Amino acid sequence: MFSLFRKSTNIDNRDKELKLFLKNILRCKPKNISIYKLALVHKSCFLKGKKGFKMNNERLEFLGDAVLSAIVADYLFRKYPYQGEGFLTEMRSKIVSRASLNKLAHKIGLSKHIQYSRDTGQFLSMDGDAFEAIVGAIYLDKGYKSAYKVITKSIFSLYLDIDSLEKSDWNFKSKLIDWGQKTKQKVSYQAVDITESSARKQYKVQVFINEEPQETAIDFSIKAAEQLASEKTYKKLLEAKIITDEPENRP
Repeated sequence: MFSLFRKSTNIDNRDKELKLFLKNILRCKPKNISIYKLALVHKSCFLKGKKGFKMNNERLEFLGDAVLSAIVADYLFRKYPYQGEGFLTEMRSKIVSRASLNKLAHKIGLSKHIQYSRDTGQFLSMDGDAFEAIVGAIYLDKGYKSAYKVITKSIFSLYLDIDSLEKSDWNFKSKLIDWGQKTKQKVSYQAVDITESSARKQYKVQVFINEEPQETAIDFSIKAAEQLASEKTYKKLLEAKIITDEPENRP
């Protein structure tokens, strides 16, 4: 039987692989491997705790989301001492976006350690969710200072191109709205679905142009989902040559 706060005595191959990942990639020596194992259990499956209680990584994901946001804010505040609030807020949004976290999870090899049910379809945010859950696990197991060190030294410094991210044209919602204003097209957004889990809500947002439905996207906040849906719609309009100005990186 799985116990969240009990150190395992019988370490199987999965535990060994996870420990190697934590040691070699994250440079983190876990005190309690059980927390990290739970962080990699997607909601499509579960581990059984005491009295048969079903557990997955949603609670750790919830915690990790808050811890990661604090770490990124701390990191950016130190890295950019002369930049204003608007710049710092936009940079944090870029780093913690679901697309960015999904990419980071793939780059560091986290994705292959995730346990999930292959019979229940695709999960577009599964990798980023597990990334946040791992952050939550490190915080619970070793505290904020260790979590900050792992994220900034073992991940950001090696796997995150912060300079390219700084120059990237990320605010597609603003670009789409600006295009609509210039061409007299009505651009609007609607939350068409809300999925509730035990820990967090996910919002599905759809873009409308002149009341005609366009692309959709799902994220944990309406604003983030609007950004993703805007990017998909903008790029689709570019491909159709309805919009002719290619997105440019800021100087």
